[in-house]
Parts: sequence; C-alpha cells; structure tokens
Amino acid sequence: MALYPRFLAVLAAVALTSTLAPPAFAQRSQNPNEPQATEGSGGRANRGRSERAPRGPSPERVRADVQGHLTALGNTCQISEAKLLGQSADANKTSMYEIACATGPGYILLGSTPPSATDCLVLAASAQQTRARDPEADVGTQCTLPANDNAQAVFASYAKEAGMDCAIDGAAIVGAASDGAIVYEIGCAGTEGARIQKSATGWTRSSCFELASVNTACRFTTPAELAATLKGWLAGSEAANCDVQQSRFMGQNANGVFYEASCAGADGVIVRFNAEKAVQQVYPCATAQPIGGGCKLTTTPPAATPEA
Repeated sequence: MALYPRFLAVLAAVALTSTLAPPAFAQRSQNPNEPQATEGSGGRANRGRSERAPRGPSPERVRADVQGHLTALGNTCQISEAKLLGQSADANKTSMYEIACATGPGYILLGSTPPSATDCLVLAASAQQTRARDPEADVGTQCTLPANDNAQAVFASYAKEAGMDCAIDGAAIVGAASDGAIVYEIGCAGTEGARIQKSATGWTRSSCFELASVNTACRFTTPAELAATLKGWLAGSEAANCDVQQSRFMGQNANGVFYEASCAGADGVIVRFNAEKAVQQVYPCATAQPIGGGCKLTTTPPAATPEA
C-alpha cells in the first residue's frame, strides 16, 4: 500500500540548495606586495575589505516558522528541535525542515502553501520498501536528528494507547487504510499481536487471529503464539486440559466469538467466548459439525460400522 504518495512526490521534486552558512566573514587573500586600499574623499574603498557572507535564519526564526506551519496543519507536536534542510531551487523557494517532537515521531515538513508534513516513521518505511525493490535506489530525504531515532519507543506508545498490554518484540508500518490512516503491526512476545490504526475517534485494533482468517498473515506473530494465546483463554474451563497445537478464529455472531483448537492426543474443540474472552461453551469436534461447518484442524474418524 502506498504511503503518503502526494507528499512523497512533492518531496522528491524539491531540489535542495545548501543552507550551511559559511564563516561569518569571507576574507580575501592578502598579498603583502599589493597596495592596500585606503579611504578616499569619495568614500570607503572596497578592495581588501572583509566581506560579510550571507547567513541563514537564526534557530529562533526557524523554530517560529516551523511552529507557524504546524499550527496551520493542526499538528500538536511540541518542538524539541527544528532544523532547516534547504529550499527548493524554483521561484517559490519552498523551505524544508526536519522537526523532533517532545513525544511521538518527528517530521519532515514542507513550508508550502498549504504546508505538508510526513512523520519520520512513514519516510523510513517507504525507504525500506523502495530499497527492497532496488538496493541502489534513491530514497530521498530521511530524518537524521538523533532525537528522531526513536521508532521503537513510538511504536510502544501507540500500542499502549491502543490497549495492547504486552512485551513488544516487533513493530512496523505495514501500509495505509483507505482513509489514509497509517496501519501499524505490533508483535507481542509469546502471545497474539495485532494491527492498529488511529482514527478521529481513537485507536482500532485488528487481531492477528482475525487477520489470519482472511488470509492476512501477521509478520511478528507465529502460529505457536496464536496457539498459546488460545490456550490461555481456555484456563479454568472444561477445555483447560487441551494442549493447543493449532488454532483458528472462526467468526462471531450475536451469541459470541468462535475459535477452534486442535489438542495434542485428544479430540479438538470449538469454543464460544464472550467479548471479554471468557468461555461460554465448549463443543467437542465429534459433535460440532453444526457450528460453522465443524472442525477443520482436527480429523474426526468416521463412526465404526456395526458388525453383522
């Protein structure tokens, strides 16, 4: 899925001119044999005079400009550092900045009309996708401020906001939703992970169990972690002794949410849970055919043929 295609196209089109200020004074070389200029009645002579080099805007000016652009965007970043990267070579002289924020990701910001910004995590993910296709490809401007090397902390913060209480062992941007919201995948050590995205009303979460049921595999959640998750949900129920080997999400209806488990050395089960994952009913595979088409992970032997 494309990541902020409009911004990235504009970003690629910006030809930066250097903003590194030369020394405050660019001194002409002095030849001891060359006559020195003197001040005449017509005014001060220019030869031999130190010439002041052009200087970039002050850090205070850069911060003020960046704050104005962020305000226009409705972005609540509390600026901890702002750096002017350059200006476009065209007549518009569009400025580009890198910003670090007190919390959350930093941004590459274009001071265009209107301004636009993309967070550093999105740019890094786009670069990774591009390099996967062509290791020698130009991936454009990337965030370089040390404070913006904080991807794992940002992912952990997002996971907590989305209600994920686990030890994170992997995280990445995996694309964008149809409304443009960035989709993140979060992996949890030893248990089920999820994909999360933020909307105007808060975070939404899609479990890796549910994603697997529509043939979308989570990168950071293994089948063994899914099985361990389901095993944990069975604690205290009549299926607690099931040593879960395989597991699958089957769907839900007005009565609850249904999962199948295959059990080592025993008949598998289909289990109905409520929204809080408390077990409501257990159906042995031998009698569970009416439940969503029955068990798929456990092969139930046919009934024995009566002797003549």
